[in-house]
Amino acid sequence: MFEVFGDRLFNGLERMSPAAGMLLVAAPGMPSPDFARSVILIVEHDFQGTFGVALTERSDTAVHSVMPEWVDLIAKPQAVYVGGPVDPQAVVGLAVTRPEVDIAEHPELNRLANRLVHVDLNSTPASMAELLQGMRLFAGYCSWAPGQLNAEIERGDWFVTPALPSDVTAAGSVDLWGDVMRRQSQPLPLFATFPASIVES
Repeated sequence: MFEVFGDRLFNGLERMSPAAGMLLVAAPGMPSPDFARSVILIVEHDFQGTFGVALTERSDTAVHSVMPEWVDLIAKPQAVYVGGPVDPQAVVGLAVTRPEVDIAEHPELNRLANRLVHVDLNSTPASMAELLQGMRLFAGYCSWAPGQLNAEIERGDWFVTPALPSDVTAAGSVDLWGDVMRRQSQPLPLFATFPASIVES
């Protein structure tokens, strides 16, 4: 029942195409419990498939414990976030640049949206200090084979919307899924408090 509800809600809305720098917002009643109330930032999307990072789940691992050289650039809370179920040993760096930074002049930064970048973690943290206003590290990622994500969007599993820089560096106490839903056009704000799961009687 609730899966069908989510399908109908998202299928009735005007759709945007997935692209780097866009968010995937899970439908209310998302059939996969792993992605309930999830918000995923698309980092790459092309004919070879889609690569993205889930933004909402904080791990119990402190950045200082695993990558201490980056800790001074990390937004609070300074924890590693869970980027997705694929390859949890891989680390993805996302960041918000300072307003005056020209991203095109820095090849170690891959622009995703306004001031929002994918950071090359082979770069030197000290060289990033003057460029970045806040950063997050994500363990693992999400991926889709060619055509898979488009099929899930057509089915109504995901809503596509532009990302804001603050989506990546939001405080740990923020309900990001609810916040993203609230800034959409009606009727999505009405469902911003939809629970992650519902126990049927």
